[in-house]
Amino acid sequence: MLSAEGLRHTFGEGRGQVVALDDVSFTLTSGQTLAIFGPNGAGKTTLLKVLAGLIRPQAGSVRIAGGRRAIGWIGHETHLYEHLTVRENLLFWASLYGMPAPRRGPRAAEVLGRLGLGDRADRPVWSLSRGLAQRASIAKALIHDPSVLLLDEPFTGLDLAAAAELRVLLGELRGRGAGGGGRVLVLATHNVDEGVELATDVAFQRRGRFVHLAPLGGRGPSEIAEAYRRAVEQRTGGVTDG
Repeated sequence: MLSAEGLRHTFGEGRGQVVALDDVSFTLTSGQTLAIFGPNGAGKTTLLKVLAGLIRPQAGSVRIAGGRRAIGWIGHETHLYEHLTVRENLLFWASLYGMPAPRRGPRAAEVLGRLGLGDRADRPVWSLSRGLAQRASIAKALIHDPSVLLLDEPFTGLDLAAAAELRVLLGELRGRGAGGGGRVLVLATHNVDEGVELATDVAFQRRGRFVHLAPLGGRGPSEIAEAYRRAVEQRTGGVTDG
């Protein structure tokens, strides 16, 4: 379970102040994926960093079942050490998460096999294609079997085939969470087609505020795109329920 309540955060002061989060609240349970759409500067990445505990909000609170160790982060940057092999990266991150040494090797092999990286485990990260490096990044995020995955523009830089493979993989991961249950996914993106395919719920973020938050409800990409266009063009107004 992931819950955010009344999150507020700003950067700067006076005329240069930027509102990154403006009273953002939502609750997600296992198996739900919230796709957050918004233009650059809307506050999407700030929200994910607050959820991950990387930024302390100026107001509001976040509750995650299992705490920060229950979180996995997947972004458009891999945050892997390129001179190390894929396996060495996973063993390193497993140690950072406090995984007992005897479990690290078997867990790394399990995750690499699940993601189709078993035959590339001993290749240095620098030698991988963009799509394979993103898979290795997902393996890193899964090494400690988190119940919550935070995804910040994960499709950036992927070709069409790699992006399609990633959408399928993320859909599978939502339903195969820690301990056999489903995971919670929060996906920040500006690409409606990619987000809608994964989403159970959608939010539109504008100037730090959720101007729309609702279940997907069978709506397709074209309907979401039109609703998004209308919402972000509004000058004022609160959260809509449709």
